[in-house]
Amino acid sequence: MSSTLAISLVGMVLIAGLGFLGRRQPARELSEWTVGGRRFSTATTWFLQAGESFTTFSFLGLAGLAFGGGVAATYALGYLAMSLIGMYFIGPRTWRLGRDHGYLTQADFFTDRYRSPLLGKVVALVGAVFLLPYLQLQITGLGLIVQLATGSRNGSHLSMVVATVLTVAFVLWSGIRGIAKVAYLKDILMVVALVVLLIAVPATLTGGIGHLFHTIQQSHAGLLTIHSGDYDRTWFTTAMLISGIGSGLNTMPHLWPPVLSARSGRALRSNYVWLPLYQVALAIPVIIGFVGVLSLSPDTPGNGVLLTLSHQALPGWVVGVIAVAAAAAAMVPSAAIVMGISTLVSHNLLPSRSERARLRTNHLCVVGASGLALILGIARPDLLANLLLLTYGGLSQLAPATVLALGRRTRLGAVPALLGIVTGVAVLGWLTFGGVDIGTVDAGLIAMVPNLAVSAVAQLLLRRRSGATADREAPAPVHRPADAGAAVGSAAH
Repeated sequence: MSSTLAISLVGMVLIAGLGFLGRRQPARELSEWTVGGRRFSTATTWFLQAGESFTTFSFLGLAGLAFGGGVAATYALGYLAMSLIGMYFIGPRTWRLGRDHGYLTQADFFTDRYRSPLLGKVVALVGAVFLLPYLQLQITGLGLIVQLATGSRNGSHLSMVVATVLTVAFVLWSGIRGIAKVAYLKDILMVVALVVLLIAVPATLTGGIGHLFHTIQQSHAGLLTIHSGDYDRTWFTTAMLISGIGSGLNTMPHLWPPVLSARSGRALRSNYVWLPLYQVALAIPVIIGFVGVLSLSPDTPGNGVLLTLSHQALPGWVVGVIAVAAAAAAMVPSAAIVMGISTLVSHNLLPSRSERARLRTNHLCVVGASGLALILGIARPDLLANLLLLTYGGLSQLAPATVLALGRRTRLGAVPALLGIVTGVAVLGWLTFGGVDIGTVDAGLIAMVPNLAVSAVAQLLLRRRSGATADREAPAPVHRPADAGAAVGSAAH
């Protein structure tokens, strides 16, 4: 076993060990396990939410996108800024509704606001299904990280299994409190690792980072503009829009517990003001991708650019530390995602009468979802950016119904909301798996059009039907002769 693999495995164990320390006492209720009593401080809420910006996609995917598509990779910075603007307004309102009505999941919001248990179950099903590719992304990314750091494919599979087992264990033991504990360490490790890479990797070039973009402009000027190809302007715009809609309108089920667990809506709003500064670090993998353009063969796999350059610039033990940081970037989101899936299933899809039975079902779902994602990650790995966009595209179909239910009065009927969501998801499935050529337009954004159209038409028909029913049920007006009124007036006098 290489020193890099050994450091990676030891680091994963330490990460999970910190997660185990998050438990205060055994959770006797699903609400304690999921939202931690709704008492998390501003700092804890900050790290829980900030952690979603740093995932395996941040580490591997952005560098790969910059390597192949140049500045098109900056779409991630754009959509994250959009998402924080949206959540500045939506987050506190969601928290207040959750506190007042006891929400544990996104599906609870739909069930309550639309007065429709059926809609809540459909939303729970959509959330669980479309979170699974995102969970697979984290596990697949972890395998790639260790494989590229160690040069061992067997080591990547071993690390995927070890990390998944450890993540399942500390999530079952500590719930959201364990995720919060690990989030502190994970974000610190990620920032340190990115700063080290920013210093060391460009230093391998003559002239360093100051000369990097001048050289790129001379030799690969096309990478400094949104150009034609797989990452053209259409891809950039639609990918940024669908991702911004998905995250900015709070359609991601695994992001609801960090919001609902906060101590106050004011703490959330304060975080959304300052979190954009945190996103600056995401520019570092983009810079690393540009270094790869000058240093690596054009046929280098995009997802391997960052760690391949790390091997060239750093000693093995430092690469191992960076691999640990990247492993944390996979394990923490994985824990949050599997919590989101399991709570949707156990609380909304398969509810039990007793708390003990609900917790048992929930824990079985944690194991089942993690195991399925692990199998898919080993057997059918895919391009990380595509998996991420599939998740955002599917869950963004919940955006219209979410926004229209945030006011004092829900402005959409349950049936129109349900028909719109089902239509959007069906169209997305057809576009994604039916071999339909849509060019570089994001399929999720296309699916949003029939979603909105069906919802609007169904709402219009519902209002007309309600109006017609009201007319039929209204009492017939009483007609009196003109002199009858006068007679009554005279009698009064």
